[in-house]
Amino acid sequence: MRRIGVAAGLAALLFAGTTAAQELRVGLASNITSLDPHFHVIGSNSALARNIFDGLVNQDDSQRLVPGLAESWRAVDDTTWEFRLRDGARFHDGTPVTAEDVAASLRRIPKIRNSPSSFLPFVRPITGIQVVDARTIRFTTAVPFPLLPNGVSRIAILPRAAEEAETSDLNAGRGLVGTGPYRFVRYLPGDRVELAATDPANPWQRVSFRFVTNNTARVSAILAGDLDLIEQVPTADEARLRRDARIAIASVASNRVMYLHPDQDRERTPFATARDGSAIPNPLRDARVRRALSLAVDRAALVARVMDGAGTPAGQFVPEGYFGHVPALTAPAADPAAARRLLAEAGLPDGFALTLHASNDRYPNDEKVAQALAQMWTRAGMPTQVVVQPGSVFFTRASARDYTLIMGGAAAETGEASSVLRPLLATFDPSRGDGSGNRGRYSNPEFDRLLRQALSTVGDARREALLRQATEVAIADMGVIPLFFLQNSWASRGGITYRPRSDGWTLAVNAAR
Repeated sequence: MRRIGVAAGLAALLFAGTTAAQELRVGLASNITSLDPHFHVIGSNSALARNIFDGLVNQDDSQRLVPGLAESWRAVDDTTWEFRLRDGARFHDGTPVTAEDVAASLRRIPKIRNSPSSFLPFVRPITGIQVVDARTIRFTTAVPFPLLPNGVSRIAILPRAAEEAETSDLNAGRGLVGTGPYRFVRYLPGDRVELAATDPANPWQRVSFRFVTNNTARVSAILAGDLDLIEQVPTADEARLRRDARIAIASVASNRVMYLHPDQDRERTPFATARDGSAIPNPLRDARVRRALSLAVDRAALVARVMDGAGTPAGQFVPEGYFGHVPALTAPAADPAAARRLLAEAGLPDGFALTLHASNDRYPNDEKVAQALAQMWTRAGMPTQVVVQPGSVFFTRASARDYTLIMGGAAAETGEASSVLRPLLATFDPSRGDGSGNRGRYSNPEFDRLLRQALSTVGDARREALLRQATEVAIADMGVIPLFFLQNSWASRGGITYRPRSDGWTLAVNAAR
């Protein structure tokens, strides 16, 4: 393992010697689960890591692929990709970045122990890694994998010495060496992460990322001047903050869709009964019932009233402008009468009783949205109760399939539709890495065929057409019911502006004065 004590000490001295004007104090809405950039696919971890690390390929503010440590890449043939590293790239300890470091970083991914959500699906198709020379690396796959550059954009590159490092080592700062604009200084779990700039010309020589998960506390801190920048501005406070001359708001449409996942697998499901509470066969197995649920939802009202306008009604899984978006699939208008007719056609003229399970601390207004949905379904003949739980409990039990209908959110991590379609809607198959988030066990052979064909089609135009067809099949089935796209918002003060990102990541380099 590379020695880092001297580097960390110098970084600490630099951190301590900066002026207030050179320090950026950031309020994050979510805690991190690890400093190890390979441990857990979760937005809070990935965003913080990208301040310290680069990928071979990076994503810009709109999730378009841009050079990272690789200056160029190309498909040598249908099953071979070649990446050329940029000249002069160095780790924070001064050692050059080589193709061996890249190879070691990718080999480390399947070695991570106890990962709650692995990065392996992003690189699983890679069957061979060839270090051609110090600046050139090639990846081979058993079948065409056109999204390989998108996949490796999610993988942070560490020095080869970190290949065998345990997550606990990196959490302690041992071997936490990257190539990004900031180097690691200090981690106080549950409180903050402190970083120091690697470039003396960087306007923020010192950055303190503080975990302020309570919305009221985060807003109060920026109003009091205790923070310079906060993420995830609460929708209820945004209008007030916009009227404050000291505060600047930056917003952009999010890549995250809020959705409903109905249990459409089991013949009996635990939280759907007749209105009198007696047992009935699982009504959500019938596509007409799932469409009734969708038509009973007033998406425009959810966005306007519950989300305070901070969102966009959704009729599919990726927003406009993303690869695979289907222009013709607009958000359906609410039609409770049509919902009742569909229930009658499905043999449920009196409707049925339902319980919706959701988180109460993972997404903006998640509990309020769940309560509003219950009211809409109750008015359409499906009396609904709501049970909300902390995300740490909810997602574990949802994955164990303890529930009948859940509300969740999914982000287009790679900037295109398959990164949502595959985990949410592909037939559950852990051996293939398919359906990792398919908690309702939707399964349609035609959808699977179209998606697999898309994932092996190198030509962009044909691949996008296949992704659109797969989306149309899933929406016709209502395998997953899209509700709305979130909005990402940041608030800043002291003349600081923030360049917003569709993935919601908070990067210090996006802040300017």
